[in-house]
Amino acid sequence: MHGKTSAARQDSAGGHARHADATERAAPLVRGDPRTGQPSTAVRIPPFVASRDDSWIRQWPLRSFLELGAFPGAVPCARLHARQMLWEWRLTGLSDIAELLISELITNAVQISCANAQTTPVRLWMMANRTQMLILVWDFSPLPPVRKSTSQDDENGRGLLLVETLSTRWDWYFLPQHDGGKVVWCELRA
Repeated sequence: MHGKTSAARQDSAGGHARHADATERAAPLVRGDPRTGQPSTAVRIPPFVASRDDSWIRQWPLRSFLELGAFPGAVPCARLHARQMLWEWRLTGLSDIAELLISELITNAVQISCANAQTTPVRLWMMANRTQMLILVWDFSPLPPVRKSTSQDDENGRGLLLVETLSTRWDWYFLPQHDGGKVVWCELRA
């Protein structure tokens, strides 16, 4: 498999909890998988979600993280991960749309990483409560996402249009103080 999974905190069956201590509250860390004991480098939850107080923990009690190599196989791995997590969280009503949005965002992240000859991974965070879901995808490229104008005959270039159409809202932001690169995010409602 191309990725590493870990749970910052999952309020679901079999989830492993990890609470951020006072020094990590600004941007909590997600570490290696405690079930396998495999280490990984610490990955900070993007600051859009992580705030100085614990309100984001109450807003998004269900959380998952997946780090993938920038390879074509990252897209089906991310989709499968999303399907499994949404089933476990009992949010299967969001599965089809969430998988499509994750496919588009991961595809864009992989493509920009490969175009820049980067060997950096792409990262996926999924956060949810019982009524909504937040999807965040990070890549190392400092280039902003650009929606292309397409004709009816074009086979590619509609990814961000799909994200805009199917999500409640979406946007992106740079991470200059953390790992660099950017995060593209979207929100869904059940």
